[in-house]
Amino acid sequence: MLKQRDLHECHALYNLMTDPAVFPYVRYPCQSYEEYLFITKQLIIDEEQGTCISRTILDEIGHPIGTIDLYHIHHRTGFLATWIGAPYFGKGYNQRAKEAFLAELFLGQDIETIFLKIRTQNIRSKRAVEKLPYVKLANERYEQVYQSINRSQQRYDLYGVERSDFLESSRGIQHGVAT
Repeated sequence: MLKQRDLHECHALYNLMTDPAVFPYVRYPCQSYEEYLFITKQLIIDEEQGTCISRTILDEIGHPIGTIDLYHIHHRTGFLATWIGAPYFGKGYNQRAKEAFLAELFLGQDIETIFLKIRTQNIRSKRAVEKLPYVKLANERYEQVYQSINRSQQRYDLYGVERSDFLESSRGIQHGVAT
């Protein structure tokens, strides 16, 4: 479902990213394939330097369908960014990708809190993240972070995932208990 980023999938991902249903919500909205290639190379370098973690989301047969990243890694926290191509909306890929990535981050990396900033008008993303039992609205709990992401004209809601909440939720899923 997830793999480390490489340049071979850039063409397929760029074509999915430019869809008008996806493009406005992408962290790195590239205007050309060459720019997308450059950004992907930079993300690979940034991961080697420990400032981000980036993965390609794959469908069941191994085709790239989107990306998921942890960026601004600092003091055991980071921000999550995810996008999935429009043909794959509503098929459960978002939730499965997030769960796999969060498991990697919380079990294999030294991460304690993951933030998600979602534009207030991005109803699709807000609905998707609010379905996840371990994600909590964090506008008040992390008020300083909330203020920092809302310095521009664009408005965001801040959500958070704590390691302990995710692991507790994962135990319930593994044991067949709804949490």
